[in-house]
Amino acid sequence: MTATGTGTGSGTCTGTGATTPGIRLTAPAPGWSIDADVVVVGSGVAGLTAALRCAAAGRRTVVVTKARLDDGSTRWAQGGIAAALGTDDTPEQHLTDTLVAGAGLCDEAAVRTLVTEGPAAVHRLIGSGARFDTAPGTDEIALTREGGHHRRRIAHAGGDATGAEISRALVEAVRTAALRTIENALVLDLLTDAAGRTAGVTLHVMGEGQHDGVGAVHAPAVILATGGMGQVFSATTNPAVSTGDGVALALRAGAEVSDLEFVQFHPTVLYLGPDAEGQQPLISEAVRGEGAHLVDADGVRFMAGRHELAELAPRDIVAKAIMRRAHEQGVDHMYLDARHFGAEMWRNRFPTILAACRDHGIDPVTEPIPVAPAAHYASGGVRTDLHGRTTVPGLYACGEVACTGVHGANRLASNSLLEGLVFAERIAADIVSGTAPNPAYGDDDGGTDDGDADGTGADGPGTRHGSSPVPAPVPAPASTPLRLVAPETRGAVQRIMTAGAGVLRSAESLDRAAAALDRLHRAAAGPGTPAEPDTGTVSGTGITEAAPDGKTPEPGVEAWEATNLLCVARVLVAAARRREETRGCHWREDHPDRDDASWRRHFRITLDADRTLRVGTTGTDAFPATVTGPDHTAPTHHHEHNPTSTPTPSPDTERTP
Repeated sequence: MTATGTGTGSGTCTGTGATTPGIRLTAPAPGWSIDADVVVVGSGVAGLTAALRCAAAGRRTVVVTKARLDDGSTRWAQGGIAAALGTDDTPEQHLTDTLVAGAGLCDEAAVRTLVTEGPAAVHRLIGSGARFDTAPGTDEIALTREGGHHRRRIAHAGGDATGAEISRALVEAVRTAALRTIENALVLDLLTDAAGRTAGVTLHVMGEGQHDGVGAVHAPAVILATGGMGQVFSATTNPAVSTGDGVALALRAGAEVSDLEFVQFHPTVLYLGPDAEGQQPLISEAVRGEGAHLVDADGVRFMAGRHELAELAPRDIVAKAIMRRAHEQGVDHMYLDARHFGAEMWRNRFPTILAACRDHGIDPVTEPIPVAPAAHYASGGVRTDLHGRTTVPGLYACGEVACTGVHGANRLASNSLLEGLVFAERIAADIVSGTAPNPAYGDDDGGTDDGDADGTGADGPGTRHGSSPVPAPVPAPASTPLRLVAPETRGAVQRIMTAGAGVLRSAESLDRAAAALDRLHRAAAGPGTPAEPDTGTVSGTGITEAAPDGKTPEPGVEAWEATNLLCVARVLVAAARRREETRGCHWREDHPDRDDASWRRHFRITLDADRTLRVGTTGTDAFPATVTGPDHTAPTHHHEHNPTSTPTPSPDTERTP
C-alpha cells in the first residue's frame, strides 16, 4: 500500500501524476492506493485468463471484481464453449458459421483469429484444470451442437454447467498463484497520466453498508473484463452485477464503443409470467441441440420450414420466429418440448436446467417448458483491435464488455467463452511484449481484500491485511463531477428499455424510449438544465416519471449502477434509432429488411468532455485501427458520414450522462 495525494477530478493531479479524464462519477476522493503493472477488472473467463497469463510472465497483477471471484456471468454459461475440436470439423467451417450468424458485420480477421487460435486455447484451459465431459468409454471430449452450428463443436462440462466448471478451474488457479484480488469492489473511473495514457482505476470496496471505501489501483495497463449490461432490461439471463459498468467507464474515459444496438435476446428463457423481472432461468441452446422442438400451445412445431436448421437456426432467427408466432396467436410465450428425452437423459445431460424448471413448478420430463426471449448478450461494447487495445492508450477490453468484431450483428452460440479466452491471451501477450515489471511494488505479497471499506484489515485500524498504513482521505477535487441519478432510476430504465428497445423495435417505440430516458437524465441534471414543462406518463411506455425533487443522491453502489445503466441505455437507443434496417438481433418493425447498401457499417460512439454524445459511422463493415504506431497512440477521432445517406447529415450529437 502506498500513500498518495489522490483526487478523482477532471484534470486533477494525483500523487503519482495520474488524473481522471473529463467526465467522472461523483464519488469520495480515494483514501488508499496500491501499485501494479496490470489491473484486471472482472473475474470471468476473460478476466481471470488475462490475469493468469500476465502474472505468469512476471507482471504484478491485481484482479478487481464486483462480487466474489466466482460470481460473474461465466458461471451461468450452460451450453459450452465452441471450437473446432472434432475430427470432422475445421476452423474454416467454424468461421463460416460465425460469419453467417453475424449477418454481414463480423470482422473476418477477428473471426479467423478466434477460430484458428481457439482449439489450442481450449486445450490450455484444460491444462489449467478445467474438466470437460467426455464421450462414454473414452477420454475424448464430448461435443454437441447448438444454434447456427453445422457441426458438433460445443464442449461442455457437468452436462449443462460448463461455465461453473470453467470458473471453478480459473478461480482455483488464481488462488494457487496467489494473485492479489480485491473482491466486492465496484470500479468507478479510469485514471490517466498527463499524456492521456492509462494510469489505473478508482474503485469502491463494498463494505458493510459503507459508502467511503473509495481507493485507487495505479497501473499502466487496465483490462476491462466487466461482462455485459443485461440489467438494462427488466428480464435478462444476466446476473444482478451486469450493469454496464465497463462500457460506461470507457465512455467517460473517451473510448469508442460500437454495435451496442445489437443486444442478443436468447430465444428460450423460462417464461415466468408477464411481470417477471431480474435474472431469469436460461434453457440452454444445447437442449435444442439434443433434439428438443419448439411448439405452440397446440403442440404444432413452427420452426420447420422457416430455416434449414429449424430449431437450430441462429438465435436472432429463432427469437423472431417465437415472437411472430406469439403475436399471431395473441399470447406472449411458446413452448420447448423435450419430453421424448426421458427422465434419465434429463438427469444426466441437463441436471441444472431440470432443477431450475422443477423449482418453478414445471417438470420437463412430463410437460413442455414455457419459453420466451429475454436479454442475454451484448454483441457490441468497447471497440478493440485484435490485441484487445481500445482507443485509449493502455486501456484494454475483452469478453462481453468488448467489441472485437467477432460477433457482428448476432453472436453465434457458445462463441462467447471462446472469445473471452482467446482475446484475453492476446491482451496478455501484448502487455508482456511492451512493458517491464513495475519496481514500485516493493515486497507486497498479494492476497485478497474484500469488504474493508474503512481501511480496517486483519491487523487492526489503519492497515489492510498487513500492508502499509492507509493514508488519510484526500480532499475532494474542485471540479464538478457527473451528477448521479437516484437508485430507483434503475427500475425505470429497465421498464423503458423493455417497452421501447426490446426484441421488437420501431421508430415510434425508440423515440418514446429516447424521450423517457432523456427526461430521467434531465431530472438528474438538476437546476439550470432545460427540461420539458410537464411530468407524467410517457406515451406508450407505461412509465410514470416523477419531477425532480432537488435532492442529490448520495454516492453509493446503487446510485453508481443506476447512473451507468442510464448511460448505456441512452447510447443503445441512440444507435438503434439510427440503424434503419433489420439485421441480426436488431429488429426494426418499420424497416423489416436488411439494407447492406446503407447500413453494412458500424457506429462509432464517443462521449466528449462536455458530455456530448457523438455518433459517427465507419465507411464500410471494417473497423479502423484503434491505435497507430508502436507507442499505441490513439488516433485522432473524427466523425464520418454515411455516404449513402440522403441527405448527408452533420455529425450526430445528443446529450447523455
